[in-house]
Amino acid sequence: MNHDTYSDDYIRGILNGVKVIAMVGASPSDVRPSYFAFKYLVQRGYDMIPVNPGHVGKTLLGRPFVGSLRDIGRPLDMVDIFRSSAHIMPVVDEALTLSPPPKVIWMQLGARDDVAAAKAEAAGLKVVMNRCPKIEYGRLSSEISWMGVNSRTISAKRAPVPTQGMRLSLARTSLGGAATSASDRAAKNRNEPS
Repeated sequence: MNHDTYSDDYIRGILNGVKVIAMVGASPSDVRPSYFAFKYLVQRGYDMIPVNPGHVGKTLLGRPFVGSLRDIGRPLDMVDIFRSSAHIMPVVDEALTLSPPPKVIWMQLGARDDVAAAKAEAAGLKVVMNRCPKIEYGRLSSEISWMGVNSRTISAKRAPVPTQGMRLSLARTSLGGAATSASDRAAKNRNEPS
C-alpha cells in the first residue's frame, strides 16, 4: 500500500467499519489535540477507550483510562496512536498480541513508522499513517466545510446547516458538538417559506 496518499474510499471504509477505538496517548487535558480528537469521535458515536498509563485512575469524558491495550479486555476495531513515531512499534507489537487483533492501526498526524506498518499489514490489518480520524471524518462528511474550510469535496450543492442529531454522509449520527441556538435558528429560517 502507498502510505503517502490514501483514497477517500479507503478512509471512508475504515471510518464506517469501526466502532470500538482505543486511543493510545489520550490526554485528559482539554488543551491537547488528543483530547479534541477523542471528544469529537465520542460525539460521532464511536466507543472510545483512552489508553495512557500515566492517567490510570482518571477518566476522559466519563471513560476510565487503561494502562495498556491488554488491559482493555474486549475486542477493538481500531488502535489510534497519538504518540511520536519512535513509540509506534511497541504499540503495534502489543496490538498484534491481542486476540482478536484490531482491524486497523491508525497513526496520528506527524506519526509514521513504515516498518511497523508493514508488520501490521503482514498480519492482515489496515494501516493509516500521518492522518487524523477527526479531520478525515470532518472532511469526508463535509462537516468541516461548515467552518469555512475547504474539504476538497466538489459540489454545487451547499452543505446543510448543522443541527443536533443530523445524519452525516458517513452514515453515523452526530450526537453533539454541532448544535447551537444560532445554527438551529438558521436551519429553521431556511426551512420556512419566504
